Order: sequence, then structure tokens, then C-alpha cells
Amino acid sequence: MTASVGARLLLTERDALLPILRRTPLEAFDRPTVCTGWTVRDVLAHCGCALTRAADGSLHRFTPELNEIDVDERRRWPLAQVLAELEQGYGSAAAAMTAARGELDGLALGEWVHGGDVREALGEPGPYESEGVEDALLLLVDRSRRRNVPPTVVRLPDREVRLGAGEAAGTAPAELDTDVPTLIRLSSGRRPDPTRFRLTGAEPAQYVVFD
Repeated sequence: MTASVGARLLLTERDALLPILRRTPLEAFDRPTVCTGWTVRDVLAHCGCALTRAADGSLHRFTPELNEIDVDERRRWPLAQVLAELEQGYGSAAAAMTAARGELDGLALGEWVHGGDVREALGEPGPYESEGVEDALLLLVDRSRRRNVPPTVVRLPDREVRLGAGEAAGTAPAELDTDVPTLIRLSSGRRPDPTRFRLTGAEPAQYVVFD
């Protein structure tokens, strides 16, 4: 069976992020991230748990409250156990995504964005345009159509993409001029630099595709 886009993105992220984590000093896992109240370790714990849930069919609604319960449980784990769950989860969740024929692919986008959160906290270059960015953009476009994002023409430095479902007859789409990392930040609620995008015909809050 051909891997779904989400499965492919997960495996790309596994191969890119794990080597970074293996060379990261122990104390750096306690650095704060853009996710309020969570350290690097906490974000990785959330990612590992989400992947495990996808693999064993125990997904929940991923509300902030439920996510915090999952992370708090893992704060008692040794760091090695947190990283082992993450590593195992990438492969097992990728298999589940392929079997689900794309229905779980949105989770892969979330995992990749969280990888950006970790890269940013660790000072890695290009945190939200790392390996897998092409597949991440494909999934972002698809998710935007499911989440009532306004029909929008997005002009990036090297391409043009369309977010949201088709516009109503006689209605012009919104227009967004930006770069890929800022688009990812905007779409995931990661406090994008307002000087790095120009938006007409819609409001920034309308582009967040994660609850």
C-alpha cells in the first residue's frame, strides 16, 4: 500500500528530528517553547503520546486539558523513555495513517509543526521550513479546506497556493503575501511577525487550522 502524504511526512520528520535530539544537551530539553507552559521535553512528550494514540486507535479530541493530562503523566518518565516512545511512534503511526487512507494525515501536520517548535527552542535553523515542508504545505492546503479558512490566494516567494474552499460566484478571494515559515506560524497560531505578511480581505485569526 502506498504511504499517505501524512505517513511520508512523519517518516521524514523522524529522520530529521531524532538526530538533532540525540545531540541535544540534557539541560536544553528544559528550554521553554512557543507552546505556553511547555518545555521542549513537554512538546516531545505530547508528540509521542499523540503518535501512540494514533497507532493504537485511542485518539481523543486533543483539547488543551486532555493534552496536559497526557504530558503531565510523562513528566514522571525518564527522558530516554519519552524519546523512545516518540521514535517508536513515528513508524507505528505512519503505518496507521497509511491504513486510514489519509484520514489521520492532519495529525502528521501537527507533529511537523511541533517539530518546528522544538527546533526553534533549540536554536536550529529554519524551524518551520525543515525537511518535509513540501508535504506539510500539501496537508495545510487540504486542512484549510476542511476548516472554513477563507478562500485565499497565497503568494510565496517561489510559488502560489490557494487556501480554503472555492469562493462564491462574484466574490474575490482574500490575498496573502508572505513566506513559508510565516504562513506556517500564521496557520498554527505561532505568533507570526506582522511585518512578514500582508493580508487583505480577511483577518489573521481566520487562518488558524488547529483548535
